[in-house]
Amino acid sequence: MDDYRVVADELAADIEAGRLRPGDRLPPQRRFARDRGIAGSTAARVYGELVRRGLAIGEVGRGTFVRAAKPGPEPALSEPGGARVDLELNFAVLPSQSAKLAQALEPVLRADVFTDALHPLGAAGTRAVREAAVTMLARGAWTPDPESVLVAGNGRQGIAAALAAFVPTGERLAVESLTYPVVKAVATRLGIELVPIETDVHGLVPAALAASAPVRALYVQPTLHNPLGTTMPPQRRAELAETVRRLDLPVVEDGIYTFLRPDTEPLAALMPERTVFVDSLSKRVAPGLTAGFLVVPPPWVPRLASAIRSGGWAASRFSVEAARRWITGGVLTEVEAAKRADAGVRARIVADRLAGFQVYGDASAYHRWWVLPDQWRAETFVAAAARRGIALSPAAAFSVVPGHAPNAVRIAVSAPSEATLASALDVLAGLASGSPDDTLVDS
Repeated sequence: MDDYRVVADELAADIEAGRLRPGDRLPPQRRFARDRGIAGSTAARVYGELVRRGLAIGEVGRGTFVRAAKPGPEPALSEPGGARVDLELNFAVLPSQSAKLAQALEPVLRADVFTDALHPLGAAGTRAVREAAVTMLARGAWTPDPESVLVAGNGRQGIAAALAAFVPTGERLAVESLTYPVVKAVATRLGIELVPIETDVHGLVPAALAASAPVRALYVQPTLHNPLGTTMPPQRRAELAETVRRLDLPVVEDGIYTFLRPDTEPLAALMPERTVFVDSLSKRVAPGLTAGFLVVPPPWVPRLASAIRSGGWAASRFSVEAARRWITGGVLTEVEAAKRADAGVRARIVADRLAGFQVYGDASAYHRWWVLPDQWRAETFVAAAARRGIALSPAAAFSVVPGHAPNAVRIAVSAPSEATLASALDVLAGLASGSPDDTLVDS
């Protein structure tokens, strides 16, 4: 595969998605090459490829500009109202959950209770909130101490606080070679260098972590990894724990999807003395009303609380009070069980509609990893899917090292209806079975 075509595919996807608009001027080739870490000759071939596809036009003395592409085919599929089918973002909001959640919040809306819910809340929350969080987070024999629980605005902010607490500006953080895109953004903002660690079908490879030293901390997703959808088996977890102890590293464990695998204890159960476990309500409930929860080793509680305060990552008292009532009233347990059943139904749809393709991931996950047929490049496939009304995530969105993403896409299956999901996967299966040549815009 020619590297310049991979980069051209990325720009083509940006044009298709509207991130680059007709008339936008592309950076000078020399600056583009420097920013991308590629040779100047490669940058010239990238721009030439965009011109060949009819996506850009070069003007002597002025530069290269995005041109108005020829109209593509009408979307083959869309949600009611003309919206694209979203297989890019994971936000499972079940039809049955809103009424249950709203009913549990009715007492909060009484004037006296609501007034209290408008007051600020510290990183430690309240005793009642911490005890409720323990009920939600407990897995198997692992039950956190309420005094070790902190709260943040959401899971992302909890992760940001943990990274800020352990990795100084300019220092190195070990992450899986494919990782949660928000962690890449947080690291950039905090001035942290990400060190990609080899990952196989069982998860992060402990020997590769040992070889990456020195690093200041490890961020890892052992359960229902995003984007791979895999869950680290017990033996690999034990090996990783032994390696982390030998390296004396703090661990930030992202547990956002663990509610879909209640049978699996977190890494924090194996090494509670050095693991910050982060979870939230964004997947359990919905992204629109959420709170983040951190289980922190006791000696580190003051450090993490300080990071939450200084970063402006404190939780809303209203959201935390809502969470407490959903947990203690049993509503959250009902919603979680319904989502586990829903994920199972969608897993069967994926297995049926994409049979014969290289699709990977835990059957409990709300996303799958699709290694594309050889004739396709990920960015081209994403652009072709978009022209058919379907939004996907290319592997490049998760790759720590630019230009080194595998030829794959992530499919998030939680948002559309079951019927729409099945139809969308049929469209994608037909697309993947064909040739990409027909999807390119003629010059």
